[in-house]
Formats: sequence, structure tokens, C-alpha cells
Amino acid sequence: MDGIVTDVTVGVKRGSDELLSGSVLSSPNSNMSSMVVTANGNDSKKFKGEDKMDGAPSRVLHIRKLPGEVTETEVIALGLPFGKVTNILMLKGKNQAFLELATEEAAVTMVNYYSAVTPHLRNQPIYIQYSNHKELKTDNTLNQRAQAVLQAVTAVQTANTPLSGTAVSENAVTPAQSPVLRIIIDNMYYPVTLDVLHQIFTKFGAVLKIITFTKNNQFQALLQYGDPVNAQQAKLALDGQNIYNACCTLRIDFSKLVNLNVKYNNDKSRDYTRPDLPSGDGQPALDPAIAAAFAKETSLLGLPVAAVPGALSPLAIPNAAAAAAAAAAGRVGMPGVSAGGNTVLLVSNLNEEMVTPQSLFTLFGVYGDVQRVKILYNKKDSALIQMADGHQSQLAMNHLNGQKMYGKIIRVTLSKHQTVQLPREGLDDQGLTKDFGNSPLHRFKKPGSKNFQNIFPPSATLHLSNIPPSVAEEDLRTLFANTGGTVKAFKFFQDHKMALLQMATVEEAIQALIDLHNYNLGENHHLRVSFSKSTI
Repeated sequence: MDGIVTDVTVGVKRGSDELLSGSVLSSPNSNMSSMVVTANGNDSKKFKGEDKMDGAPSRVLHIRKLPGEVTETEVIALGLPFGKVTNILMLKGKNQAFLELATEEAAVTMVNYYSAVTPHLRNQPIYIQYSNHKELKTDNTLNQRAQAVLQAVTAVQTANTPLSGTAVSENAVTPAQSPVLRIIIDNMYYPVTLDVLHQIFTKFGAVLKIITFTKNNQFQALLQYGDPVNAQQAKLALDGQNIYNACCTLRIDFSKLVNLNVKYNNDKSRDYTRPDLPSGDGQPALDPAIAAAFAKETSLLGLPVAAVPGALSPLAIPNAAAAAAAAAAGRVGMPGVSAGGNTVLLVSNLNEEMVTPQSLFTLFGVYGDVQRVKILYNKKDSALIQMADGHQSQLAMNHLNGQKMYGKIIRVTLSKHQTVQLPREGLDDQGLTKDFGNSPLHRFKKPGSKNFQNIFPPSATLHLSNIPPSVAEEDLRTLFANTGGTVKAFKFFQDHKMALLQMATVEEAIQALIDLHNYNLGENHHLRVSFSKSTI
């Protein structure tokens, strides 16, 4: 399996060809050299050889200009993304090393990649070229520490357990030295795409591979750098930061993995060292043309990047790129829509006989914390709804525009108003304006709430939670049928505290949610109703 360090060459019998490691060059133009070097201070040995920058491919690579304090693990990590590392020789006194990969193909991929992306170790550029030798032979006594590191890396592979659900080759090093980060996005109120992650983490070094997946209902990613030091720097700088204003918080740890084996390049996984990978069945590859077109747009919907302390100000994603990433995820507005920080929505074509501030609060509350609702006095089929922030108003508009509420297709647009005015004190506006600022029913008040991960478009299937033990399936079927629709299917979760319930149409499900979210089921249990992405 790629990325597992095996087949370590140790204790080779001394012979006339021992230590045929390419010559130690001070410049790419040197042709022949003969010099005494110390490998890890254990012994001295003559090295003869010829290494040329444009030499023939070899599975042995010559690495120059290494920082003085660099470790064997860091050098091994340079090769791991490309295949098995089978041997290493560190020339500490000369700031150089030789790295042997299992196959010439892996070495060619590594050299090609690093010719396009300058490799860095500890913030210093280093140089990688083919050695003129086809094999690296070392003696255990000469190269003890380097061999010990390789053996340690090899030894732990027997205890490996690959991560479920992802295409990963696992090979553990001490966690702090892994070039792979595990990233969890908390408070994911806005979609975070693979490209957004790449844009942020690239600021700390070359990102080689990313795999994204959902685990325990949370969006997670594994991201591999070429160098563990870059991973360390990114973790220090980014852990706990928000990608966007007050949401999408990064939680970062070192992974036990040291190499990711990516099989497909698409919107879920990417190997930047292998642009030739297929996109995989049923997985649309991100269209570069679309990405480029988005990047040119400057008038796209802006995602205001956090201006609050502790936010990603230096890592701010340019609005156009952020909008492109978000639009690609299908959750936000398209080009030409100027969201700014507009929090007020104008909703029109309402059923004026039926609609109330409370029903609008409940429906729009699925996508954000509704602060105020005003049904217009002179135009009662229209209302102004003030959300907590611009993200929420954009989300509600995208999901609810064109849906049916009380038999009418509603239209949702951004209002030119900045706030919803409350009526003057003492003025009776017939209950058309309501302030929900202190409502206990806000779904998104609590940072990190699971509700952030469960924002889905209106659907015929509803997710029910907070069901007391005494309430049976039949009770819930009857309750939902009484909202005027037909219950097509029902399924309790294992613990009976949650269930999925399917209505005949999306319109019926919207009606049921408006009528029954926060319905008192007794025993101090108020039913919670959301749209589900699942089907029964």
C-alpha cells in the first residue's frame, strides 16, 4: 500500500560497493566529487559519485540545502506522499540526505511534483534531484539513527486500523510529527468546500492531498502537507479560528496517518500530486472552467470574513473565491446577487388569510434566528423578516424562495431595509409586527449546536426529535395527519427519542413543520421538527 515505509535496508554486509550514495554536491553543476562526510556523527566514509540535476531517473534521490536541525522523520515525510520509502542516509555535516523509494515511478512523481512546487523544510527551500545510483546501500552502524526512525515507522504499521469510509493508507509516526492534519468544522453554518480548505491551508506550505468526509454528522477533512513542520504551523495558527464571520470553526489535530491514498480527484478528495486521477463514478469533478469563471467575478455575493478578534483576518478568503466555493456547494446565491450584510428579507405572495408572524418565524427559523417579523399593513400578502445576520437571510432566501406556504408559491428576496421597525409605543398594528429577539426557540443561538450541520432544503421527509417515551408511532402519525396531509411513512430511530416521518408532498411537510414544531407532547417535551435529507 502506498505510503507505508517498509523493506528497510539495514545491516548490509560491508563490501566494495557499500555506501554508494550519490556524491554530496555543493552545486548542481558539480560533476565529480570525492569527499569525507560524517553521517550522523557516527563514522566517516569516502563518497564517490556523480549526480546531475538532469540525470536519468533513479529511485534514489539526492536532497540538498537541508536546514541544520532537520530530522530524519521530516526527510522521510517528503517521500511518503509518493510511495514507500525504503532507505535514508542523512549527511548532517553537509546538510544533505539521500532518500530511496521503493520504485523509480514513485521517485519520478516526487521529482516532478517538487520541480513545480519548491519543497520547504522549516521554512527553508530545499533541492531534490536524482542520484546517479540505482540503490542506496548503508551500514547499520554508520547510519544508526536514520535506520531506527525507518524501523520505528515500519514497526507501528502492524497496529494500523484504516479510517473507515475513506481511502487512506495508514502509517503512524508520533502524532506531533505527522504531515497529516485531521480537521473538524464546528458551527458549520456555511458550506466549506475542499477548495476553501486548500486556499486557507496553502498559506502554511504545499498541500499535497485532501480527503473530505462526514463522520458522526460532522464535516471533517484529512489534509496532508509535504512537511510535518507545515502541519505544525498550520495547527498552531488555525486551530479554533473561524473561516467565516462567527461560524465554521476549525478544530485541528494531528492525524495518526502519515500518508493519504487518494483514489479520485473530485469535490470530495484531491491529490494535487496526481492530476491524472479519475473523478470516480458518480462524483462530479469540479470543473476548472467554472472555478476560473467564478474567480474572475468580483461582484459576487460576499461572504464577509470575520472581522472579530480571533477570526481569520490574515487568511481572509477573497469574496469572489468564497462565493464561488459556496455557490458550488449549492447553498448560497449565484453571481450578481449582492448580499453584503443584509439581514432583512421581503416575502411576497403570501396567503394573507392564513399567514401570521408566528408561522413565518417558525418556517424561516429553520434557516436562521428570526429577530422580527412585520406583515405589511397596506399589503398583507407581503412581510419583512429580519434574520440575525446576512448569512442566515441568504440561506433562508435560497431555500424558501419558490416554496408553497398555505397553498401559495412564496417569493423571497433581499429587502432594501436594514432593520424591521417596531410600531411606536401605544400604537396597535393588529399584531402584524412581532419581536422575536428574545425567543427561546432560536435554533442557532448556541455556538457549535448540531443544528448548524442539519440545514437542508424543504423536503417531504421530516426529522422529529425530543419525543417522550410514552408517545407511540400511531400518536405521531395521527398528529401529523391532522395538519391536513397524508403520512406516507414513519421510522423511529433506535432510541425512540427521534424519528423520520414522510408526508405526501413538500408542501404538506412545510405545513406540518409550521404547525407542529415546538408542539407540547406532554412530560415537558416539546417536539422539534426539521427538514431531513434522508428518505424512508
